[in-house]
Amino acid sequence: MKKIVSVICLSLMLTYTANAATSKQDLQTRIDSAKLVVEQIMSAKDRSIPLNILEQATCVGVVPGMLKGAFIFGAQYGQGIVTCRTGHGWSAPVFIRLAGGSFGFQIGGQSTDLVLVAVNARGFQDLLKSKFKIGGDASAAAGPVGRNGEAATDWKMNAELLTYSRAKGLFAGIDLSGTSVSQNADDTKTYYGAPHTFESILKGNVAVPQGAVPFVRTVAHDFITAKDTK
Repeated sequence: MKKIVSVICLSLMLTYTANAATSKQDLQTRIDSAKLVVEQIMSAKDRSIPLNILEQATCVGVVPGMLKGAFIFGAQYGQGIVTCRTGHGWSAPVFIRLAGGSFGFQIGGQSTDLVLVAVNARGFQDLLKSKFKIGGDASAAAGPVGRNGEAATDWKMNAELLTYSRAKGLFAGIDLSGTSVSQNADDTKTYYGAPHTFESILKGNVAVPQGAVPFVRTVAHDFITAKDTK
């Protein structure tokens, strides 16, 4: 009975989170959390994203603390940010939503950090869409883990996005097929104070806000480190 009540409360929390108004300070906290996720994952070295994948990355998305709950019908919901490689560094971030569902006889709930890595131009173009489904509109694969990713032979040919999760300190590739990714234009407008398009921001036509500089620098550092160690 306690588990059922807990899951009902989690479901209500998911609904509230999806519809609650977001302040600029809330968005700054999300960016700061995303920076911390990247730092912690990359500090693991032998259990981090392989350097050869970081070198290929065209975009990096981070969803800190994605909520998952399940009681017969599963549900998951998260808010995150994305930055993309441009001709002069990495772009200012945009805000995205992830949402999905699953069917299964399961009861429980957890919070998980997610990382999405676009590894080619197709993956970048997916992020310019207002909404797409992982595994449907965009081909995806659970990302390999390890310093060099030598065992990963198929992702270059078959995947536009590589997907990862981190829960309870463990970092691994994850299958997010069926999860939808949509632009969060409201949060993006709130943070920038103007209705910039995702394309304009991700192509580097909008300056990186001061509050987002540490996150963008962290991603850029990891990308440069990947190239310099080759």
